[in-house]
Amino acid sequence: QLQASGGGLVQAGGSLRLSCAASVRTVETYSTGWFRQAPGKGRDFVAAISWNGDSTYFADFVKGRLTISRDNAKNTVYLQMNSLKPEDTAIYYCAADLLGVGPAKGFDHPLTYDYWGQGTQVTVSS
Repeated sequence: QLQASGGGLVQAGGSLRLSCAASVRTVETYSTGWFRQAPGKGRDFVAAISWNGDSTYFADFVKGRLTISRDNAKNTVYLQMNSLKPEDTAIYYCAADLLGVGPAKGFDHPLTYDYWGQGTQVTVSS
C-alpha cells in the first residue's frame, strides 16, 4: 500500500513536502514516481526516483523547483516542492514500478507503474 500525504493550501511562492509511505515492500526494491492531475486534465508525470536511488527524473515544467528523495529507514519517498505556482494546483499521486519496467517503458509513463496511492490535494493560491 502507498499512502500519499503532505498536500494542502499554500500561497504562490511557497513550499510543500509530499510524502509517499509504503507498507508492502521496501522502497529500495522498486522505483517510485509522482504524477499529478488537475481538474479536467490528464495525469501528468512530475518526478521519479530509481529503485536504487541513484537516478532521479523530472518533468521539464518542474525542473529546478522540485527535488525527490527517499528515506529507506522510514520506507518513504518525498517530493519537496518549492516556488509553487497556481498552475501546480492538482491532486498528486505516488506510484510504484513493482515489476521494474521503468528502464524499458520510461519513468515518465503512467503505464510503467502498477500500483498507485490515493493522492493528496495541492492547492496554490495566487
